[in-house]
Amino acid sequence: MSRPRVLRVLPSTVVGRVALGAVLVLLAMALLPVDAVTNDLTNRLAPPSPAHPLGTDHLGRDLLARLAAGTRLSVGFTLLAVAVSAVLGTVAGMLAGYLGGPGATLLLRIVDVLVAIPAVIVGLVLAAVLQPGLRTLLLAVVVTGWTPFARLAYQLTLREAGSGYVESAIALGAGPGRVVFRHILRGVVRPLLAHGCLRFANTLLAIAGLSFLGLGAQPPTPEWGAMLAEGRPYLFSAPGLVLAPAVAVLGVALLVTLLGRALERRWAG
Repeated sequence: MSRPRVLRVLPSTVVGRVALGAVLVLLAMALLPVDAVTNDLTNRLAPPSPAHPLGTDHLGRDLLARLAAGTRLSVGFTLLAVAVSAVLGTVAGMLAGYLGGPGATLLLRIVDVLVAIPAVIVGLVLAAVLQPGLRTLLLAVVVTGWTPFARLAYQLTLREAGSGYVESAIALGAGPGRVVFRHILRGVVRPLLAHGCLRFANTLLAIAGLSFLGLGAQPPTPEWGAMLAEGRPYLFSAPGLVLAPAVAVLGVALLVTLLGRALERRWAG
């Protein structure tokens, strides 16, 4: 008996299912109502206890609460950045791959240039022009983040454009827009979704790095990269202030990467 259509897109390996389950737990934790910004200077740098399982930070704020609240911003903002990058890159890559010509050549040259520029450099330049904040952070990540999707979409579109069902649609009089976004998109969406999971880790690390430099979320907003910067002066007296957000960043990046690998194997088969 075949599985329902909704379940067919889920990873079939144990590692993929564990990764998916862990990501869902993290997202559920992000929805918990917690107080992550109220200061309690009488309880600053407190060790772990039943009331504060991970202890408190230099302002007496519960570290676990800030870690959970930071999940909303760090993971949610990364998902937004990946989604925007995926849409822009996919549309540009598919149109260039199908239409070809000088526009496609220009797109590939732009992609080659932007791939060589780290998101941190773009963030520093934008911060010098604009004010540091979430909008600047999103712009810095998207400016460099759409290029891998454009390159992959371009290659996949070239492959799909020669398939029988696309040639049949053209013979029946379908226009370029219908061919690209109805017929070709159907064949490239799965590889692009799996690639999005793999790009998630790089995007999360870029956002955490830019926030660590003060270019992202501003205090007292809890964000994992900003929490790393706040905890750095207390690395030896209270190492949990650095270890907790660092483990969160690396753990989520690893889990989503494993999920992406599982989806690649699942859909490749």
